[in-house]
Amino acid sequence: MVEKKKINVVGAAVVSDGTVLCAKRGAGGSLAGCWEFPGGKIEPGESPRQALQREIEEELLCRVDVGEEIASTTCEYSFGVVTLTTFYCALLDGTPQLTEHAEVRWVSPADMGELEWAPADVPAVQKIQGRFAP
Repeated sequence: MVEKKKINVVGAAVVSDGTVLCAKRGAGGSLAGCWEFPGGKIEPGESPRQALQREIEEELLCRVDVGEEIASTTCEYSFGVVTLTTFYCALLDGTPQLTEHAEVRWVSPADMGELEWAPADVPAVQKIQGRFAP
């Protein structure tokens, strides 16, 4: 039996004015149409926080301050085993731009459950909803 590729990724729960930035994956890739927290792979030599700052600059053309860790989740997919570590982030500079995602949307924590999330993102969504519950 072949061992699946292990992929370490980071995600940013960018919080602004009581809403969280959510990103919809584009068509054609893995998990197409699912919602996720923007981010990406940790490159060799990078810390998770450094990777997240770089990924947000590349994907959304803006800068964030990476805060506390929300959750770390491991999910097995057909293409490999993904470990996603999600962090709270604050927008420092710029307005999120679409470069990779089909859509980005600012969503209140109460409404986040209405989106179809990638499985690895679900535990972080639940923790955010619990933290910001009225």
